[in-house]
Amino acid sequence: MRLSQADYDNSQTGCCARLDEDRWDGRRLEWHEKPFLRDQVRAFLHVPLNFGSVMSRDHKAIEAAEAYPKDPIWLTENVSPWQSDIYVAIDRAIPGVEIDRLSGTFLTKVFEGPYRKARAWTREMNRYVKSQGYRSKKTYFYYSTCPKCAKSYGQNLVVLFAKAERL
Repeated sequence: MRLSQADYDNSQTGCCARLDEDRWDGRRLEWHEKPFLRDQVRAFLHVPLNFGSVMSRDHKAIEAAEAYPKDPIWLTENVSPWQSDIYVAIDRAIPGVEIDRLSGTFLTKVFEGPYRKARAWTREMNRYVKSQGYRSKKTYFYYSTCPKCAKSYGQNLVVLFAKAERL
């Protein structure tokens, strides 16, 4: 499937689709071997340096393989101040790229604001996860729009995905 065929209405900006908050806020997802193209983004003190070029390269590979799922998402994991891993959902294998499969229970929560609030969002997400009877093992960020589209929409929405296990 091509991105243009996915449930991804980017007609307002021609770039990023508006996030449907109700679809992502307070969800519990069960994934079993969900495939993602995995790539790395260089960073300087957690500020991504080559996010755009990495996403362009990954999107080209996914488009060429027609491997977009019905609901495209991309997750980032902050590995260190110098690197983030990015996971782009796919629906089939793609030759020549690294594939990672995520399994488990994932709890989601939508946050709004500038990226500098990421640490506070993570603390709040951990409290939310605990309130649901789980503990967070790992946190992923779904930055739903680029900075230009966030400005166009008048809000920057970010979905946190906590890989969780029962307490």
